[in-house]
Amino acid sequence: MSDSEPTVIDDDAREALLDRVNSPSATVGASVPDEVDVHGEAVDLSAFIVESRKVDAVPPALDRKVSAARESLETERERRVERLETEPVDRETAETLAEEAIGIDRALNALEGIRRPGFADEHHADALAGHERWLAFVDQVR
Repeated sequence: MSDSEPTVIDDDAREALLDRVNSPSATVGASVPDEVDVHGEAVDLSAFIVESRKVDAVPPALDRKVSAARESLETERERRVERLETEPVDRETAETLAEEAIGIDRALNALEGIRRPGFADEHHADALAGHERWLAFVDQVR
């Protein structure tokens, strides 16, 4: 082995990185990679997180797309963690995999923070629509 070949990280270093990736507080204060490869396509993860924070609620028409994005991100996170767990990688590659997994976690947290109208919201909207219909009926009777 020549001096220019990167050395594979040892089990202790690998375990430390996996502990960091799987820590519940891993995303707090962590930097997010600008881009992450998702299914062979570069995704601007930083912009995705910023944009998702601007959304108050997911309209029902977009819920399927958000769910698909979430599944893709979860799959990509799993791929990186599995690679970190099982493949012989050098320190730089291991760090990149860990940072990308944490960045994906931040994106998933951002998606989780977007409110989806629940039963109570839908019930409230239905009740308002019912009251509006009732008031329209009362106006017609007058």
